Amino acid sequence: MAIESSDLGDGIRLIKMSGKTSTQSFSREFLPQIATAINAALVDKQVKAIVLTGEGKFFSAGANIDDFKKSIDDGNATELIRELTGILHPLIVKMRQSSTICVAALNGASAGGGLGLALACDARIATSQAKMAASYAGIGLSPDGGTTWLLPRLVTEQVARRFFLENEIWNAQQATELGAIDAIVEDEELINASIDLAKRWSRWGEHSKESIKHLLYVQSTNDFETHLKHERTLIEASGKTSAFKEGVSAFLEKREAKFD
Repeated sequence: MAIESSDLGDGIRLIKMSGKTSTQSFSREFLPQIATAINAALVDKQVKAIVLTGEGKFFSAGANIDDFKKSIDDGNATELIRELTGILHPLIVKMRQSSTICVAALNGASAGGGLGLALACDARIATSQAKMAASYAGIGLSPDGGTTWLLPRLVTEQVARRFFLENEIWNAQQATELGAIDAIVEDEELINASIDLAKRWSRWGEHSKESIKHLLYVQSTNDFETHLKHERTLIEASGKTSAFKEGVSAFLEKREAKFD
């Protein structure tokens, strides 16, 4: 089976892109399978966090170059690109806007649209084998998958500019030092470390998680006064939630809060 989805308890779902879904992720055959698995987790109320990983040398290698060559020969390259971005782009918007915590467990290389998928997650834990590759200019394409929006927010605009225009490949250490990867762990610790992080970040109330992700998502486009108004609206809404009631009670009773 190309996509393996496993519920691990505590609201954590592990999604593994195995076989060609990691080596040829962005193809007409495999991208819909990846999107279906992630979308199913995002809408499942029992799932609080997703851990997304690949197999072998690849987290997600991006597009199938043979498919690109065939589409050029057939004269429908634009239609292929439109079709694939029409699946990928709505998916990463949902990942960014959902209260579900998404953690990328980077077992190997992420390139092209696969890099966008990794960057769309809330955190990235990697092994020393992980790599991040631009992989666009080298084949005459411009970037997609939100990479030119997401990466500068992690590593600064100028670092991202060099990454794309030099067509760079970062190893795990470089990407961590620059801020694109959160932590490097031993190979055998990757999934457990990613699950532990997913549990910690997903343990809060639904409104708190959604608001935190949303406010960070829009802060770079809001002016300060508008952002303060936005914060005020959301914290007022928080005051009506059961999580707020539970959190205050737990604080006063000197116990750990239990959010649904």
